[in-house]
Amino acid sequence: MLKYYILLALAIVTETAATMCLKSSEQFTKLLPSIGVIAGYAVAFYCLSVCQKVFPVAIIYAVWSAVGIVLVTIFAAIFFKQIPDAAAVAGCLLIILGVVIVNLFSKTIGR
Repeated sequence: MLKYYILLALAIVTETAATMCLKSSEQFTKLLPSIGVIAGYAVAFYCLSVCQKVFPVAIIYAVWSAVGIVLVTIFAAIFFKQIPDAAAVAGCLLIILGVVIVNLFSKTIGR
């Protein structure tokens, strides 16, 4: 089971990296960031597909997308000086809360 959590974490990390490369690729006009986008998303979706063997697709997608949103928001603030306002921070906190609620209380997750 640990293997699948590691793969989910890898999917989150590679999706976040790919999204950060997307900005740097400047509409796919820069080669290295463009390769990062393609490779990052390919690895992320492969890892997600493997995780579907043991986790419900809706749950892994919720976790993957929520953590990705929060990480991209943080890294965009650091690397691109795109500082989120109070509403964006509140929204990210609600996203995290939503994923926590789903994981703690949903009967969809096989425990």
